Amino acid sequence: MTRVKRGYVARRRRKNLFTLTSGFRGTHSKLFRTANQQGMRALVASYRGRVGRKKIFRRLWIVRINAAVRSDGISYNKLIQYLYQNQILLNRKILAQIAILDRFAFSLIIRNIGKEVKKQPITQ
Repeated sequence: MTRVKRGYVARRRRKNLFTLTSGFRGTHSKLFRTANQQGMRALVASYRGRVGRKKIFRRLWIVRINAAVRSDGISYNKLIQYLYQNQILLNRKILAQIAILDRFAFSLIIRNIGKEVKKQPITQ
């Protein structure tokens, strides 16, 4: 039989995997099977970390908003309720930035929201 040279597909796949696991220690970066397993584990862990980071930042924004709002005499819960009732579309990230960077503007937002809500009867 004549010699058949394989194509480049498997070599390219392995090379991509080894570039992913290039900094790993020992056989985790040298042997294909263990490198493949560790590469999959690393990708799962990085995805989990990105999702967790979103949760952590949301919690941080809520704490910052709550701290800023309490000095104006209402709670975080009431602020969010007033925002929804007045159909003000500010997310928690933006509210936290306003609370930290421009305290006066944040107080004005809270006061204006409070006046608007006091005029309207709260129906449930």
